[in-house]
Amino acid sequence: MSSTVGAQPENELESDERVDVKKRRFLVAATSAVGATGAALLAAPFVLSISPSERAKAAGAPVEADISKLEPGQIMRFEWRGKPVWVVRRTQAMLDALRENDKYLRDPNSDVKTQQPPYAVNEYRSIKPEFLVLVGICTHLGCAPTYRPEVAPADLGDTWHGGFYCPCHGSRYDLAGRVYQNVPAPKNLEVPPYSYLSDSRILVGKGSDIT
Repeated sequence: MSSTVGAQPENELESDERVDVKKRRFLVAATSAVGATGAALLAAPFVLSISPSERAKAAGAPVEADISKLEPGQIMRFEWRGKPVWVVRRTQAMLDALRENDKYLRDPNSDVKTQQPPYAVNEYRSIKPEFLVLVGICTHLGCAPTYRPEVAPADLGDTWHGGFYCPCHGSRYDLAGRVYQNVPAPKNLEVPPYSYLSDSRILVGKGSDIT
C-alpha cells in the first residue's frame, strides 16, 4: 500500500484555498476600516476648526441679536457665554424717570467700573438711550431677577418707576440696571461688551469703538 505523507485530496486543497481567500478579504476589509477611521480622526480637527461649536460659543464667541421687532417697553432674552442677556427697549417715559431714582441708588453714577464698558458709563448705561443691554444675573447670589416695568405696583411701593426685582432675596434694580440701596445686592447689573452692526442688529461679546 502506498501512501504520500502530507498529501491532501484535491477537494481539501480547494477548501483551504477558499479559506485563504476569505482570510485575505477579511484582512483587507479590516485594514481599510482602520485606515478610514484614522483618516476620519485626522479630518475631525479640521472640520471642527471651520465649524462654530457650542464649546466656542460657551467660551465667549459673540452672539448676534435682531432687535428690529422689539416694541417699546418690551424685553428680549438670549444667551451669551452661558449667561442670560436682556435687551430692553425703553420708552421715553422710562428714560425720563431714571433721574428720579438717583437718590435711592447705591451706585447711581456707575462708579464700579467693572460693571460696564467705558461707553456705557452714562446716565442710561447704554450706547443708545433707547436700548438697554444687561446680563440678567443678580449681583448678590446669582439669581435671575424678573422684569417689572410697571410703575408703583402695590408690592414694590410708590417710588418704583420700573426695573428688575430679584425674588430670591429682594434685591432691586432700576431700568438702567442700577442697584437700590438697602438690598443684598452690592453692585449694579453687568452691561456686557456689545456693539451695533446696524440700527436693528447688535453683537454681544464684542465691544464698541465708541468712547
